[in-house]
Amino acid sequence: MGAMKKQYTKIHNLSVSNELLNFINEELLKDTNISSEKFWDGFDRVVHELAPKNKELLQIREDLQKQIDSWHIKNRGSEINLEEYKKFLKKIGYLKEVGPDFKIKTKNIDDEITSIAGPQLVVPIMNERYALNAANARWMSLYDSLYGTDIIEQSEDSTSQRYDPLRGEMVIKYGRDFLEKNFPLENLSWYNITGFKINDSYFIVLKDNVETSLKDKNKFIGHRGEANNPSAIILKNNNLHIEILIDPKAFSAQQDSASISDIIVEAAVSTICDNEDSVAAVDSEDKVICYRNWLGLMRGNLKSIFKKNGKTYERKLNPDRSYISKDGKGLKLHGRSLLLVRNVGHLMTNPAITLKDGSEIPEGIMDAFITSAACLHDMSRKGNSRSGSIYIVKPKMHGPDETSFTDLIFTKVEEVLELEKYTCKIGIMDEERRTSSNLKECIRTLENRVFFINTGFLDRTGDEMHTSMEAGPMIKKGDMKSSKWIGAYENNNVDIGLQCGFLGKAQIGKGMWAMPDKMKEMMEQKISHLNAGANCAWVPSPTAAALHALHYHEINIFEKQKELQNREKAKLDDLLTIPIADRPNWSIEEINSEIANSSQTLLGYVVRWVDQGVGCSKVPDINNIGLMEDRATLRISSQHIANWIHHGICTSKQVLEIMKKMAKIVDEQNNSDNLYQNMAPNFDKSIAFKAACDLVFHGRSQPSGYTEPLLHLNRLIKKN
Repeated sequence: MGAMKKQYTKIHNLSVSNELLNFINEELLKDTNISSEKFWDGFDRVVHELAPKNKELLQIREDLQKQIDSWHIKNRGSEINLEEYKKFLKKIGYLKEVGPDFKIKTKNIDDEITSIAGPQLVVPIMNERYALNAANARWMSLYDSLYGTDIIEQSEDSTSQRYDPLRGEMVIKYGRDFLEKNFPLENLSWYNITGFKINDSYFIVLKDNVETSLKDKNKFIGHRGEANNPSAIILKNNNLHIEILIDPKAFSAQQDSASISDIIVEAAVSTICDNEDSVAAVDSEDKVICYRNWLGLMRGNLKSIFKKNGKTYERKLNPDRSYISKDGKGLKLHGRSLLLVRNVGHLMTNPAITLKDGSEIPEGIMDAFITSAACLHDMSRKGNSRSGSIYIVKPKMHGPDETSFTDLIFTKVEEVLELEKYTCKIGIMDEERRTSSNLKECIRTLENRVFFINTGFLDRTGDEMHTSMEAGPMIKKGDMKSSKWIGAYENNNVDIGLQCGFLGKAQIGKGMWAMPDKMKEMMEQKISHLNAGANCAWVPSPTAAALHALHYHEINIFEKQKELQNREKAKLDDLLTIPIADRPNWSIEEINSEIANSSQTLLGYVVRWVDQGVGCSKVPDINNIGLMEDRATLRISSQHIANWIHHGICTSKQVLEIMKKMAKIVDEQNNSDNLYQNMAPNFDKSIAFKAACDLVFHGRSQPSGYTEPLLHLNRLIKKN
C-alpha cells in the first residue's frame, strides 16, 4: 500500500508520517502554549490507552450483530413477536435499561446553538473554497438566491446570459411578500413605500410624506449610513436578522420605488466542517489537507485563490457587520457561521500514524486531538466561538457504551491540551439503530458536553437494513420514508431531546435536503422539519441556506417545541418494527428498476470517490435529477441490493448485468469531465467498478454495513 512508501519518524511508541509530523509541529502547535514535546508525550500515552478500548467496542458491535442474525434465522418463517424480540435485545445488552429523568448540564454554549434557530450547512473541509463559502454563508443575498434558482419560474424570453427584467420584478415581489408577512407596517403595504429615514424611532416615508412604522417596533434593530438617508436598515424576527440595502444607483434598485437594492438574510447560522461522509481522506496526505483547512478557519487566515472564466479571485473569511443601533451606539453582528467540526466515527483506522504493535491509529482518536488542537487558536481570538467552546460533531456511535467512550476521548484531549474540563462539546448524530433505541442513555453519558442531537434518515436506514439483514427482504427504498420505524425514530429524537432539557440549550436537528437544484420543492417541503420541532436542519449549499432561512421567520421554533412537549411520545415498539416486505409480489420489471436506480447512484458516487478522491458528489439519478450522494446514501443502496440478493428477490448474475448497463450510463453522464475514467467496457480494469461490486456482493459482511473499509482500500490502491 502507498502508505508504506511514505517516510515515517519514530516518536515515543508511535511512527508518524513525516508530512503529518511537520504539520503538527510547525503549523498546528505554533503560537499555542502546548509544545510539541508535551503534545507527543501526552498523545502517545493516551492513544495506547484508548486504542484497545476502541477495538473492544467494535468487537461488541460484531458480537451483537451475530446474535441478532442467529435470532432471525431461528425465527424465520414466523411473524416477529415484538415482546420476545425486545426481551432478547435486552438479554444480549443491545437494549439498555432506561434510567431516571435528567436535564443536560452543558455550559458556555454560543447563541447560534441555544437561541437562534436556522439552517445548518454541511461542507467538505477538504475543499478550502467551499469551506470559506460556507463560513461566509451567515449572510446571503436573498435576491441572488431567488434569481438563480427555480423558485422564480423562467419567463418566455429568459436566457441564461442576459438579465431578465421580468424575472427581476418577480424577485422584488417575492422579497416584498416576505417583508409583508414577517415585518408588517402600520396601515401601509411594503409595496407602496418610497423611502426611509431614522428618527428617535423608525419611519417609513410615503410619496406624499405620510410617515408610518413597523407594527412591532421591537423588530427594528438599527441602520447604516445617514439617519436621513440610510444605506441599510437592520431588522430582527425570531432572533434572525435581515438587512434591507438601499442604493438608488444599484442596477437591482432601478425597478424599485424605494430604491431597495437587496435583502440580505441571516442564513447559515451554523456550519459543520466535515472530515467524514463528504470527504475522501485515506492517508496522511489527505488528512493534512483537511486539518490545514480547519486550522486556517480557526486562525481566521484561510484563503483560497482560484480562477473563474479567466479571472483570478481571492476568498477569505468575512469580517463582522457594523451598524448603528437604535440608541445610537456603534455595534457589530457576527459575520460568519458558527463552525462545528465533524470527526470520523470509531470504526476506521488510518496509516498516517502506527502504534507500537504496528497497527494503524484509530482515526477518530487522531481527529479528536488534531481538530481540537486547531481550536486553541480560536480560544484567544474568539473569531468563531465567543463562549470559548469547541464543537465536535461525532457520527456513527452505537449505544451508550460508545457515547461514553467519546466522553472519555475528549476528557483525555482536554488533559493533554490543558483545556478546562468540558470545553469540548459533542453533537450526537442519532443515526444508528442502537443509539436511537437507547437515546436517553446516550445523552446521559454526555450530559455535560452535548450541544446537539440530530436525525439522519440515510445512515439510520442503512443501519436498519444491516441490523435486520436476516429478518427478510426489505421494502423498497422509496417506501422506507413512510414506514413505521422512521416516523417513530424522527419523533423519538425530538421527544427525548425536549425531555432531557434541550429547549433553549441545545440543537435538535433534522437531515439533508438532497436535491440542490430543486429549491422550489425544498421551500414547499422543508418547512416540515420546523413543524416537527427541529431548530436546525441541513442544507446542501449557501443558496439553499438563504432560502430555508425564510422558514425560520415563519415559525417560532421555541414556541413550537413547547407545544410538542405535550404530545404523545413515540413508542419503542414502533421504532423496533422491522421494514420487511410481507410476501412481496413485485414484477421482474419493478425489481430490475429498483436495482437499476440503486446501482446507478452507487456507481456514480463510487467512481468519483475511488478514481478522483471526491467524497461528496451531485450525481444525476436515472431521471437525470442531480442528487447529493455521500457515504450514507451509498450505505443504503449497497445494503438494499445485498439484502435482496440474500433473500432471493434477485440473483447476483442479474445484479451484475444491471451494474454493467448502469456503468455505461454513468460513463455517459460524466463525458464532459476530462479527469473521468470510463468503467465500461473494460470492467476488469476499473478499480472503481470492482469496488462498487464488492460493496454490493460483500455488503452483508461489511461492519455495520459501512462502506468506508472497501472505499479506503480501493482508493489507496488507485492512488498508488
